[in-house]
Parts: sequence; structure tokens; C-alpha cells
Amino acid sequence: MAIVITKCLLDWGLDKVFTITVDNVSSNDTTLKEMSKQFSKWGTNLMDGQHLHVRCMAHIINLIVQDGLKEVGDSVRRVRQAIRYIRQSPSRIKRFKDCCEIEKITSKKSLCLDVVTRWNSTYLMLKTALEFENAFLSYGIHDSGLLDHLLTHVCEDGKDVGALTSDDWKNVRKMEKFLEAFYNLTLRVSGSLYVTSNVHFHEIGELACVLKLLVDSDEISLAMMAKRMKAKFDKYWGAPKKMNKMIFIACVLDPRFKYDYVAFVLLRMYGQEKGEKIRDEVKLYMTTLFEEYRKVTSKMSKGSSTDRVEPSTINIGILHKRTLIQQEYLRHKAESGNMDAKTELDRYLDEDVEVANEQFDILLW
Repeated sequence: MAIVITKCLLDWGLDKVFTITVDNVSSNDTTLKEMSKQFSKWGTNLMDGQHLHVRCMAHIINLIVQDGLKEVGDSVRRVRQAIRYIRQSPSRIKRFKDCCEIEKITSKKSLCLDVVTRWNSTYLMLKTALEFENAFLSYGIHDSGLLDHLLTHVCEDGKDVGALTSDDWKNVRKMEKFLEAFYNLTLRVSGSLYVTSNVHFHEIGELACVLKLLVDSDEISLAMMAKRMKAKFDKYWGAPKKMNKMIFIACVLDPRFKYDYVAFVLLRMYGQEKGEKIRDEVKLYMTTLFEEYRKVTSKMSKGSSTDRVEPSTINIGILHKRTLIQQEYLRHKAESGNMDAKTELDRYLDEDVEVANEQFDILLW
């Protein structure tokens, strides 16, 4: 895999690669290590590739929710089987549409079944079914076969389905709201037409807080789901070494939040002891990364500047403002990358954050 990717990069004329985002197949870990070695040979592997491997956030969210849905409650099973029963024949579908007319349901959507391996399809199935709740109740009155099907059908896991009641619809409504948050989160981090790197840390922090709240929920089924999801969350983002620190840096470079916000969220996510450890690691990584860039720009400035300033080029009229030796000193400071005690990064972090509003455009800033 590494050889094939390397060949593609050479064909495209790309020898500077900052990060590579992959899903969580174990073979990708090996691939990224080999890619890092190749970039080191090319002399373009910034910080020895510490930042190179980025785990796909959308894929991790998918794994987290899939694990949670293993605890799907009976209410979801009943709705699924009711939909399956109605969709089994054209006559049942027509009867269901008649019930929609009776209940004055104007939605043009069609009942859809979910795919077990795609949790977002379960969300869309429940979201659509809720629009037809009254039609389901009406259908059950006109077709006794639905109740017989629910009472006699056995699911793949060996559990009986059972009759669909009003309490089931209440549960489904809660489940739909629960999944909606993850559905919208996936959309936000999967966009290709807008900036996403600077919002990933916000979304990870929000997800951690949501899961903590749900684990303590009075709704037993939601609490069970949240526990499974929290375990999967911790597998990928529960320890400092599992987090690519570029996720933090992208947020630090958002002038609406900067480092203090990142530090605050880390403490909320991981608690005092672990949070402080990650916070300090982020600060060290941030300054180290800045120094790497300063070295590069310093080399570039050395290559483009003259070795010394001849006296004949100095305007005598400004000597009282800056002497020759002062100019020599300033040039020495610039070449050593130490213009003043505060770096450009320090000055950026010390400035007030920008006002966060919908009109703010980080790229224009």
C-alpha cells in the first residue's frame, strides 16, 4: 500500500505531505509508518512524522454508534418489523397509504428499512416512521395481520418482537433524537466544501460531554447504549497517545478559541490529572512545531538576504535612529530566529480572541 501511494505522489509531483487521513484498519498503521520513512528519505517529514497519521473522525463516529446500536431496544425492533410487514406486498403498501389519507398525513416520504451495518440508515428509518405514527396505529386497526406478525415473529437474535404500543413510539422518539446528534455530527465533519479541520476538536469534546451525560441517563436503554459508545470512544480518543495533536493545533489556530479553550476542554473531557498531562503535551507540541517552522523560514531568509550591509548603502540621515552595529545586531537576531523575547506565536496567543459569530470566516481572517 505504501509503495502504491508513494508512486501516486511521485506521479502527481507531490513530495511534501503534512497529514494522511485513513480509517482504522490495522494495516493502515503499518502503511503510515512506511510512508513516514519514505518522507524522511525525501527530507520532507516534518517532526519525524509525529503528526502524519490522522484517524478518520467520521469512521470513528460510525464505529462508536454501531457499538451503541448493539443495545437497540425492543421498540426499535417492533417499528422495524412493522415496516418490513407493510413493505412485503403492494396491497399492504396501498392500504398504508389509505391510512395516511385518513390521518391527513401529507408527507411524501416512503417507509424505509435500515441496513444493519449502517447506523445512519437506522436513524433515517426511525425519523421517517415517526412522521407516519398515526398511520401505523390506523393500519393496525384495519389489518390484524400486523399484530399477528409482531406477536409471532422471532428476530435474528432469537428475541420475540411483541406488539407495537404507544410507549414504543415514545421510546423511538427518544432514540431518534439521540441518533440525530450523531447524524448531524457526521455531516459536519465530512464536508468537502467548507473548512473542517478547525472544528474537529470541538466535535470530539462535545461528543465526550454528550456521552458522559447519557451514561447517567434515567433511560436505561439509552444509558446502556451510551456505556458501549463511551468504551469505543475511549479506545480511540481516551488516552493522550491515541490523539493526533494536530487536532488540537488546528483549534489553537482558530482565533476565536486559541490555546486556553483547548486546555479548558481537555480538563473537562479527561479530568484534572489526565487533562493537565494532555494540556501540557499539547503546549510542548505547539511550541516545538512553531520552532520547526521558524527554522525553515530562517533558512529561507538567510538564503535571500545579503551577508552584510555596506556603509555606502546606509542613509546618513537615519544613522541617529539605527547605527551600523545596531543593524548588524538586528540581522544576527533575525538569522538566529530570536527577534525578541516573545515569538509570533506568543503574541498571537496573548491577543484577545475574535468574536465568534456566523459571519466570521476563518480563511478571510
